[in-house]
Amino acid sequence: MKKSALLKQYFGYDSFRPLQENIIDKLIAGDDLMVVMPTGGGKSMCYQLPSIMLEGITLVISPLIALMKDQVDALRANGIGAAYFNSSQETHEQQELFEQLASDDLDLLYVAPESIGLLDHQLKSAKISLIAIDEAHCISTWGHDFRPAYTQLSYLKKTYPDTPLVALTATADRATRMDIKKQLGIINAPEYVASFDRPNLRLEVRPGTNRIQQITTFLRSFSNDAGIIYCLSRKTCEGLASKLTASGYNTAAYHAGLSFEERSQVQEDFIKDEVKIVCATIAFGMGIDKSNVRFVIHYNMPKNIEGYYQEIGRAGRDGIDAHALLFHSYADVIQLRRFAEGSGNTKVQLAKLERMKQFAEALTCRRRMLLSYFNEYQDKDCGNCDVCLNPPDFFNATIPAQKALSVVVRAQEQASMNLVIDLLRGAQNSTVLESGLQSIKTFGAGKDISWNNWQQYLVQMINIGLLEIAFHEQNHLKITPQGKAVLFNGRQVELAVVPKKDDQLVKKQRTSQDLPVEVNRQLFQDLKDIRTQLAKAKQLAPYMIFSDASLKDMAARIPLDDNEFADINGVGTHKHDTYGQEFLALLKQHKELRSTAFVYRDQRPKKKSAASSGKKKSKSDTVATTAALFWKDMDVNEIAVHRKLATTTIISHLVKRYESHADVDLSRLVDADILNRILKAYPHIRDKESLKSVFEYFEGKIDYDSLRIGLTWAKNQSVVSN
Repeated sequence: MKKSALLKQYFGYDSFRPLQENIIDKLIAGDDLMVVMPTGGGKSMCYQLPSIMLEGITLVISPLIALMKDQVDALRANGIGAAYFNSSQETHEQQELFEQLASDDLDLLYVAPESIGLLDHQLKSAKISLIAIDEAHCISTWGHDFRPAYTQLSYLKKTYPDTPLVALTATADRATRMDIKKQLGIINAPEYVASFDRPNLRLEVRPGTNRIQQITTFLRSFSNDAGIIYCLSRKTCEGLASKLTASGYNTAAYHAGLSFEERSQVQEDFIKDEVKIVCATIAFGMGIDKSNVRFVIHYNMPKNIEGYYQEIGRAGRDGIDAHALLFHSYADVIQLRRFAEGSGNTKVQLAKLERMKQFAEALTCRRRMLLSYFNEYQDKDCGNCDVCLNPPDFFNATIPAQKALSVVVRAQEQASMNLVIDLLRGAQNSTVLESGLQSIKTFGAGKDISWNNWQQYLVQMINIGLLEIAFHEQNHLKITPQGKAVLFNGRQVELAVVPKKDDQLVKKQRTSQDLPVEVNRQLFQDLKDIRTQLAKAKQLAPYMIFSDASLKDMAARIPLDDNEFADINGVGTHKHDTYGQEFLALLKQHKELRSTAFVYRDQRPKKKSAASSGKKKSKSDTVATTAALFWKDMDVNEIAVHRKLATTTIISHLVKRYESHADVDLSRLVDADILNRILKAYPHIRDKESLKSVFEYFEGKIDYDSLRIGLTWAKNQSVVSN
């Protein structure tokens, strides 16, 4: 029968999706292939249809043990001979499979990578017509979900050299694709990469503050819809699921700490719409053919763009509008960097994390950035992401872009982003001198643009597809065909105006919001008193009721209802239900303080001046006054004008306040990247007390104010970690 007739008979489809027919023809002809198709793009059809056309068995390697039965049941329902083999089966089930293999009754056999070695004897006597490696990114340490069990699969091509092998995955950039082919021994295999564009999927990124409250508000628009919330840790999955369940949402948790049976039950309930929301680690969702997922939320930032794109691809597979919401915080970045530094491919993973961070902070269309990451380029913005819906200001950046592209080309595409910036600015540091590129024609051509602005412009040029990062070549920048059109043909480029540091500060809910220090301390003490009373009554240590950190969070934010209280750090479902009523009662008594207690010190009735009383104004008073204004979301310049003091004095006050109380958000004063650079370098800086020495250590790229703030912050972090 013809392919189209078989497609209709066994699967009910009238036509193939893009690339499917070409891939099937190549596999029938005996070719090895690398196939990349986004979630919902029809990867499985590429090997399932050939399995009924070829004589023998199609061997499918899949990590999705919990879903094998569903996949096999669906194939059998279509009249296709299919079975699976994995460690979850009983002995008698495995024996039945051996008999099916011996009698040649199977078209497809699904095998977990951990179990394939147990089938060596049976497979030797069977005719293997096709080998399909599903979720092939798992074999590569360059990818986003490396699994050691996949490394043994390299023997398949050696054992079955004449059998076509196809590697399939939903997301893999160029470096990952090359590594997959190398690992599997199909280095010359042609690549088929489908479009990654999902125009029905709205992309949004928000600051990771008050996430519980933001999520519950977001969910009001999806009252009866299915969705997935991805979290980094099991603890977060459990806690979030409990809080959402307490708020009336039909929610379940999914993570590796659950038994196989428990995970299978959650998946089955989700597929059947008996559970609407799953709070899960990244393991959830692969292979689940559920088309009506209306939203995907990332509670924490993913470690790279491949993982992010695969996970958001589980929403809107039916083509109807869906929403992808990502929460981004500096704390997530720090945690993910620690994970990356413990991986087997640290440099690559850190570089990919940096691209993920750049996506979260993007000033350009997020969809264009995602597509360019997978080497797919569009000339127009999508109009369906938060950046497009709230666009920044743009300027004609053709000349700066040409300067940067020229440096990349003249460096023979062997320079990293930092080196390109140094060359543009005419730096004379050791990195430039060692590269020998200070003699190129465009050396110093961009010295009129600051280092940080050049970094932003280059990130934007990567995001819109003029440049790409070669992760497998020490993160060197490469020019794309679109970039060549700008450099050589004068194609016009617009880039977003980089906001001034004060303009780009995210307005966060601050510690001690709207409250002067002394009232905040009083509320904190009142909360401690209630904690002590409850602890005595229950014969518990006070910290077992709530930690000081939880009480400080309450005193700073003053939650006034159940949802707000549930969002407090350290408030789980049990503690919420057990102690919430007593603490909320006290917090509600302080409600009026939020609007009436705060009065600027210089607006209060004048008492005797410091001069007339013969006393100097207390340093702690002036520091507290600056801190109170800072908590009112005034920036350094505004505070300096208001208090008629120099900005350096205001910064000095805030640093002192941080040193004494650690309740000033220093990330409002210094870019998070700079803070992290200082933190990373802190153990290696010999003379930490000399700002000049530290300034020289960073080659003059970080100003003195930022260095002072960063050193104070790094010192605190070092103490906390120790």
